Parts: sequence; structure tokens; C-alpha cells
Amino acid sequence: MRTAGLTMNNAWAHRVLREQGVETYGLEGMAAEICVLVESLELMHRGKEENYRPYLHIMGELRSVTPAEALPFGISQVTYSPGQGEKVDAFYEFDDQQLVVLAGKGYFTNGFAVPEQITGIEWELPTTANMLVLAPSGTQIEGDAPVVFTQVHNIGGLEIDLESSGYDLAGYFADHSKDGASQTQVVVDERGLKARSDAVNSLFTEEELGLGAEAEQVIATPAPEAAPAADGMSTRLKQVEAEIAAERAQYQAERGRTEGTMENLYREHVAAALRTEEQGEPFAPPYPALDVQHDLDLDLEEQEPQQQTGMPAPSLDERKHQLARRAADLDVGDNSEQSLGS
Repeated sequence: MRTAGLTMNNAWAHRVLREQGVETYGLEGMAAEICVLVESLELMHRGKEENYRPYLHIMGELRSVTPAEALPFGISQVTYSPGQGEKVDAFYEFDDQQLVVLAGKGYFTNGFAVPEQITGIEWELPTTANMLVLAPSGTQIEGDAPVVFTQVHNIGGLEIDLESSGYDLAGYFADHSKDGASQTQVVVDERGLKARSDAVNSLFTEEELGLGAEAEQVIATPAPEAAPAADGMSTRLKQVEAEIAAERAQYQAERGRTEGTMENLYREHVAAALRTEEQGEPFAPPYPALDVQHDLDLDLEEQEPQQQTGMPAPSLDERKHQLARRAADLDVGDNSEQSLGS
């Protein structure tokens, strides 16, 4: 007999266990087979310590539980409505022979993928479960039937393989060995290597090993000259350098003609003196030189009105002293102007 079931975490299961005088049957660790609607598959790998061994992660929903032996009241199967069953996570381990099959089908290629035809169908997986059967009431009531509560062991981490489940999932994978060859396989095919257990194949063919003369000929042949390109590049660089130098000279000349700039001061006061000394000519300062005799004559002319007015004329020593003082004043003014210009 088939009957609808409830999960053991249902609130009614705890209430039944607390009630006294209720006929119940508790069965623990019973061998059973669960029916799971597989919703998705994912190819995953173990850690480094297990050499990244591949396995399948199966995710689905519990649809029924079939015990190995009939339950009380002739119950042979407990079913669950869609959306009422627990979520199931199972992990399918490939054995060594299955891994060889997967490698032959192009496991190491980019196009290798999980087959879609094994999803959306119900899988029957072996497991164990605890069951609680609530007997029907003693009165003859129409529709009165036993109630079964189930608890599947390891429903969130069920481990299965070919031997326990009977499913050889390696056979469902498509063959991608030809349409998605890996890069390593392509290189091997291009070299024409053939795997043999009793011989070691050379990486080079006999034709490649016999190319010594051709290689020497290739080495002796001079490479195409790239001199024209190099000469053209150097010529262009020289043109650019000449243009830059001309622009720099033009800029400095303009600065030299502009009054108040450092270049103009250097041109008028320093460079002119250097050029004059190199040519062996006396340097003509930008300011008039001191003419002592001319100043002396001017002083004498200035003193004549003083003598006519009756004022005593200065002595020769006083005149020399005045001239020396005026010369010192002119030197001081010249030095200050030159320091400001520099």
C-alpha cells in the first residue's frame, strides 16, 4: 500500500511522540530506496590532497521512500507531493575506470560539459531512514489510514557511486575528444607522435634532423638590409635636432634684443667687453669716462664769478680734493648701475 508521508521535523511528529495511549511504531535505520527528482548536476573537484579528483553534485527533491521491508499495516511506499519533499544533495564518486572513460571523451577540453538528459527525471538512490508509523484509530471511520513520518539519513550529503547506485554516469557524457581537442593534444598531433609503452619517440622527425645543410645555407644567407630605413630615421632625427637648435637660437636672439632681460644685460655689458678684449681694442663703457682736465676747466670757469664777487678762490689742494671726491661719486654711481643691470 502507498500512502502520503510527512517529514520527521513536522510538528505533528513531536506531538504524536508526546501523546500517551497512542499506538505508534518506531523503526530506525531501515534500508530504503528514495526517489529523487534531479533538478541540476554540477561537475566539481576535490582538493589538492586528493589530486583534484572530479565528482558530481546532484541536487533534487525527495518524491518517495520505499523501505526494503513492508511497514506495519502493509505500507510499501511513502510518497510526497511536489514541493512537499525535502531537498536532497547527493555526491556521485567516479571510480578509476570511469575517469579513464571521461579522459577519453575529452575531459580536459573546454567543450566538456555535464549531460543534460539526466536532469529533470527521477533517480532511485539507496539509503537508510527512520520511520514513525501512527496507527489508525480503532473506530471504523471512512478514510482513516495510518500516518507515516520519515527521516532520511544524510539527505544533505548522500554519497553514492557506481556500485551503490547502479548508475554508470560516465556513459552519459558526450564525446568531445575530436571536436574540442586540447592544446596539448593539438601540439602532439602536429608533431606526429604516437604513444607507445615500449619505445621513446623523438621530438623531431627524420626530415627535421636532416636539415643541417639547409640550416647552414640559411645562416650563410645575409639578412635583408635594413640600412635604408635606419639611414632615413637618422636623417629625420638630425633634421629635428637642427630645427630645435634654430628655434632655440632665435629665441635667445629675441631675448637679447629685449631690454631688461638677463640676455640683454649679458649682451650689452659682458659679451661686448669680452669681444673687445679678444679683438685687442680698448673697451668703451656704456657710460662716459671721467675727464679730469675738462672738469678742472669747468671748475675754473665757475670760480671766476666767485672771484669777481670778492669771495676767496680755492687753493690748488682744495681743487684736487674736490675733483677726487667727484670722481669717487661717479665711480660709485657707475658700480651701482652695473650691479642693478646684472
